[in-house]
Amino acid sequence: MASLQIRNLPDDVYQFLAFRAERAHRSLAQQAIIELRKTTEEEPGTRRRQVLNAIRDSIEKSMGRPLFARPEDLIRDDRER
Repeated sequence: MASLQIRNLPDDVYQFLAFRAERAHRSLAQQAIIELRKTTEEEPGTRRRQVLNAIRDSIEKSMGRPLFARPEDLIRDDRER
């Protein structure tokens, strides 16, 4: 198995990693491996798609209808009001 040594790790990155490791009852090295593995398993753009879908769902929920409704549905809704 390969190994990796990181020097001059920014303090904020170290603190974040240490916090997550402590919360999960893992060593710092174990947590670093898990975090690195997460980044390599996701497809590019997956996180962006998740955020955009969450925003769309939130808007649709507040509007009470799909965001990209068909024009005839919008006209029907308007006439019913």
